[in-house]
Amino acid sequence: MQFNAEYFAVIGNSTLRMMAPLLFASLTAAICSKAKVFNISMEGTMTAGAFFSIVVNYYTHNVLLSVLAAVLSSVLFSALVGFFTIRLKASPVVVGLAANSLITGLTSYLLYVIFQTKGVFSDPQLVSLTKLNLPVIRNIPILSTVLSNLTVIDYLSYFTAIGIYIFLYKTVIGFRIRAIGINPEAARSLGTPVERYQFLVISVSGVFTGLAGCLLSMGSVTLFIQNITSGRGYIAMAANNLGRSHPLGVWVSSFFFGICQALGNFLQNTSLKTQLTSSIPYAATILALIAFDIRKRINTKGN
Repeated sequence: MQFNAEYFAVIGNSTLRMMAPLLFASLTAAICSKAKVFNISMEGTMTAGAFFSIVVNYYTHNVLLSVLAAVLSSVLFSALVGFFTIRLKASPVVVGLAANSLITGLTSYLLYVIFQTKGVFSDPQLVSLTKLNLPVIRNIPILSTVLSNLTVIDYLSYFTAIGIYIFLYKTVIGFRIRAIGINPEAARSLGTPVERYQFLVISVSGVFTGLAGCLLSMGSVTLFIQNITSGRGYIAMAANNLGRSHPLGVWVSSFFFGICQALGNFLQNTSLKTQLTSSIPYAATILALIAFDIRKRINTKGN
């Protein structure tokens, strides 16, 4: 194994692909946090997006319809979570964990009912997301490798963070959402329909987890497997905390976790044990949260 520029370019490409679904999920957590909505259902809504995109893909062989199915299913489940937590005032932790368990069980059941299989479903007729190889950079040696075989949704995830930043910090609706997050009662006293905004935020955030799920099942590979998210929904919560719910900060923290996942995959080709390399993203999550907590305590004492 030669550690040259091309090798690191391949790792960079893997980082971008690993980062994209995690970034979408982290942005979901970020915008919910800005509206003072505690949402831990990203794991489940991503799974729903991944599963229903494959179902529609199998029957229609249409990429656009598959993406729409992923987004719609995720939005519906997110709206259901929002109904229980915002309208019925149920515990967001209980509802979120219940939603994750429900969707995991439901997709496993439907996998058997629809495809008569357990665990994994793949079919040669499934159509993957179109890969983009930009003509401008095709002949640039290192950059062409870093940006090779990325999908439209991959590129969309990188710019979505910028779009959300502009929305939250440069628009009137964004100011209202952040005002709700800072002080809901003060926002309500000014005539802002707090619960309505919160419900819309958590529902619309399902668009991002739906796209994340679609990337998992139709991006690098085209299949559905149980536990396809592999804890990305919970890692996204850590990325959101590290990024302090700021879209650009979340972009950076998602990039960090993307590097950790890419390194874990590449180190599987070495003499290291698979169990050790597979644990790298989760160990990095724990260490990053510990470092974040220590820094927060130091800043608190300093003030």
